Amino acid sequence: MAAAGLALGLAAGGGAEAEESRPLRVMSLDQCGDQYVLALAPGAELALSPRADDPDSWMRQAAAGRRRVRPTLEAAVGFQPDVVVRYWGGDARLLARLEAGGTRVVTIEDAADFDGVRRNIRAAAAALAAPGRGDRLIARMDARLAEAAPPADAASRPALYLTAGGFTAGRGTLVDAILGAAGLSNLVSAPGFVPASVERIVLWRPARFVLGFFDQARGDWRGPGRHPAVKRAASGRVVARLPAASLACPAWFAADAAALLKARR
Repeated sequence: MAAAGLALGLAAGGGAEAEESRPLRVMSLDQCGDQYVLALAPGAELALSPRADDPDSWMRQAAAGRRRVRPTLEAAVGFQPDVVVRYWGGDARLLARLEAGGTRVVTIEDAADFDGVRRNIRAAAAALAAPGRGDRLIARMDARLAEAAPPADAASRPALYLTAGGFTAGRGTLVDAILGAAGLSNLVSAPGFVPASVERIVLWRPARFVLGFFDQARGDWRGPGRHPAVKRAASGRVVARLPAASLACPAWFAADAAALLKARR
């Protein structure tokens, strides 16, 4: 393993002539990283995660035909990335070896709002030498948010966000920001992601439901969110079903989820 670390260091620290003779090499360690590198560095030599073309990947069509690698030290040694982009992927050993070898590692941060998404885009775009593409992504996101925005005099309408796994999202989450961008007020005041009570949903029966991740047929197929009692409580009250691909990563397409809410409202 020490030899692998040395090899990675030599690969990442090669001469200027070698660096100029090949395109930028970018490795993604997870599906969220895939979205960013596909959007910001499509002309680079990419090594994507194994989940790059899964149904819940927003950029899955752009991932077609691209190299896939597992997020391991051995894969990094073989690929010799200049930049690595990640959200949660990669263990501590891999990240330490990458940074020790001179590879730039960009971590996508959790975003509680769209300003957080803008910071993520700018940070990734800077590392990938693509500030113009980053600016265009932000402009696209802002345009979608403008589409989603309700009239200034519109009253905010309360709604409950619910996943197939039985979770909801409260304050300080990007889901809360998505609801607000579309003119909906979040019924959950607790911070973060918390379990939703089937019993309370049945007794309380919110006037509006926003469903997330229900398009994953094999995901949480026996989760509390799919309980027959919940299904009956939500009947006729579902504002929109947000696709998993729009929610799985703190990225620009969260604005598309807000626009979808506006369109379905």
